[in-house]
Amino acid sequence: MGAIPDQVGFAVMTVSDTRDAATDKTGPWLRAAISADGHRVVDHAIVPDDVPAIRKQLGAWIANPDIHAVIATGGTGLTGRDVTPEAFRGVYDKEMDGFAAVFHQVSYASVGVSTIQSRATAGIAGGTYLFAVPGSSGGCRDAWEKVLRIEFDRTHRPCNLVELIPRLTER
Repeated sequence: MGAIPDQVGFAVMTVSDTRDAATDKTGPWLRAAISADGHRVVDHAIVPDDVPAIRKQLGAWIANPDIHAVIATGGTGLTGRDVTPEAFRGVYDKEMDGFAAVFHQVSYASVGVSTIQSRATAGIAGGTYLFAVPGSSGGCRDAWEKVLRIEFDRTHRPCNLVELIPRLTER
């Protein structure tokens, strides 16, 4: 079994057909928030709303031992182009059902019943945590500030996601 990492390595994916480096707001905000909380952003990318493209990027990041977690913003809604959950679920070894439940609880406090329009999801693949959160600034902020930053704090008790990293691939 490996050691618990001193810093969690993250990759941030913005899923969008319309955003680019100049217009993406949630990706840069998320990278800054991750870094401010003492973690390391190893890589980031803007990927189109396309299942094969999303899975290809996820595969590269899952194979990178410096990346412990991926957070994607965007593509979790209900429109025809929103395919992030389908792409993610196609690579999961295990789905983390509790993430969606907690995210919706937090989101309900912010946007009320409109939270039903999000298909936020999380799971694990190849020992890497994968999270897909809304591309809206509020949804992305709720996911990081009220759920993920807490679970990626190694001092959070009774347990946290950091201490599980060395055990995610055990058989």
